[in-house]
Amino acid sequence: MKITQHEKAIRFQELHRKPGVFLIPNPWDAGSARLLAGLGYEAFTTSSAAAAGLLGRRDGKISREESLANARAIVEATDLPVAADLEDCFDADPATAAEAIRLAAATGLVGGSIEDARPYREKPIYDLTLATERVAAAVEAARALPFPFTLVARAENYLRGNPDLDDTIARLIAYENAGADVLFAPGLPDLVAVRAVCSAVSKPVNFVVGGRGKSFSVAELAAAGVKRISFGASFYRAAMTGLMEAAQEAKTEGAFNYVDRAILTTELERFFPE
Repeated sequence: MKITQHEKAIRFQELHRKPGVFLIPNPWDAGSARLLAGLGYEAFTTSSAAAAGLLGRRDGKISREESLANARAIVEATDLPVAADLEDCFDADPATAAEAIRLAAATGLVGGSIEDARPYREKPIYDLTLATERVAAAVEAARALPFPFTLVARAENYLRGNPDLDDTIARLIAYENAGADVLFAPGLPDLVAVRAVCSAVSKPVNFVVGGRGKSFSVAELAAAGVKRISFGASFYRAAMTGLMEAAQEAKTEGAFNYVDRAILTTELERFFPE
């Protein structure tokens, strides 16, 4: 029997409540979702960068409809709970942020994130008052749904040219007070900063793997207080790295040694239904 959206939502929230840290990878299509599910992961979240890359675009350059179409393909691929990287919910207006949450739920998602910065702007970070209003509007929309939608509020300072830990923590506290279920500050530079964030808030904290020299071990992150570890576009980038290396080997060396390292079709297809 297929698992309902409500059951997925409950399962997703239970992952955030149980002891210890859990890993939440970011598949980019149905195939990668089925492979990751087959490896034993328990839930997914999408990646805006990977979704854009699938369309040959840069992160931040896809529409709300394209983002949700990517999410729907992943939702339909497995019975696991799926949340979405909804960027800044695709508009500054709090009402539009709320609409993004409602549309995400209609897509089959059981969670989603809202960022406090616009993509590709000279001054991308939203004023704290507006940013908090946007989180509050998203929370209100989430609470009105007939299932528990898990809302992640992101403070984007470290990715947007403002590496200010005090301001980042102040923002996360404001978003927690506005009702966010999970808090997230991507790009934190070290475990000291991670520990400071986790100590300052009471809601679960997400850490994203992917920054060179800033992707700490599971044990280190758990000790710092992190509840969940996502992967951003790093798995997608790893797959694209394999493609690039194989293509370069063929073109520049005239060799095909990558074939000996690649998973066999029969091994890959065991993750896919007949």
